[in-house]
Amino acid sequence: MRAVRVPDPGAPSAMTIGEVPTPTPEADEVRVQVHATALNRADTFQRRGHYAPPEGASSIMGLEMAGVVQETGPDVTDWHEGDRVFSLLAGGGYAEQVVVHKDLLMAVPPGLSMREAAAIPEVFLTAYQALHWLGGLQRDHEVLVHAGASGVGTAAIQLAREAGARPHITASAPKHDLCRDLGAAATIDYESEDFAARVDDLTGGAGVDVVIDFIGAPYFHQNVEALSVDGRIVQLATLGGSTVEEVSLRALMAKRIQLLTSTLRDRSLDYKVQLTQEFAGDIVPKFVDGQLRPVIDSTYDWTEVADAHRRMENNANAGKIVLQVVS
Repeated sequence: MRAVRVPDPGAPSAMTIGEVPTPTPEADEVRVQVHATALNRADTFQRRGHYAPPEGASSIMGLEMAGVVQETGPDVTDWHEGDRVFSLLAGGGYAEQVVVHKDLLMAVPPGLSMREAAAIPEVFLTAYQALHWLGGLQRDHEVLVHAGASGVGTAAIQLAREAGARPHITASAPKHDLCRDLGAAATIDYESEDFAARVDDLTGGAGVDVVIDFIGAPYFHQNVEALSVDGRIVQLATLGGSTVEEVSLRALMAKRIQLLTSTLRDRSLDYKVQLTQEFAGDIVPKFVDGQLRPVIDSTYDWTEVADAHRRMENNANAGKIVLQVVS
């Protein structure tokens, strides 16, 4: 089969499409013909040699896909050749074929294209985990989502809104309209506004119950200011840096703040299966009736993967960048 290869880590131009062995499913796995996959920040880090796949995972980039079942292992009874499926992956999405554990697969909802389905797994499962499993989201909670126009950000806005919470976001001003259309109660321009001060105004001084953050160190102190008593910071990445200077534990204790950190790619299979199945039961039906939607910024043929990576690294996208593998 063909796959995107990175012979030597580096710039987007380091990627090539070449021949690699076609994966064979184990007894409890399914081989899927990939129709579409989507970009994530982790892909750009892996391409540069800064993010190795978990042990046992494919070395090929790509953390999600949508496609058609081609072959099933002998222990697989729920999936059959020709089924339209989508899934979270630990790697392997930038290829014509991928093998996936049977319990990580979800049926593509009626009415959704492969392109749309490929834009769901990584960002919506990440946001669902962050808000519900870690953030303890409840109806009427106030939520602050940083990078609101990112893939996870656009998913978090919608999931918070559907849960009856009030999502507020930070993003550059040109991306605010999209965030409001998705249900953001308020939009904050991180380039020109103090988000902690805005949150104070928006919540009448009470603060937000949950902060979803990808930036890290530069936002930490303002996140603490923005939180309510018993509030939670869910840290999903440290794109701005990981070392926080002069942290006052007393400031955290005064509000009984909880700092929770998480990654998803290297979680155990059992964890990801439980998360996937809960999401499939509770959330996927909402894509059928239009309550939720994948937000697609742009679609590239997978042979144009270098241009797709450049768009992401230039922070030009609002929503997901999709790679079409099968037209």
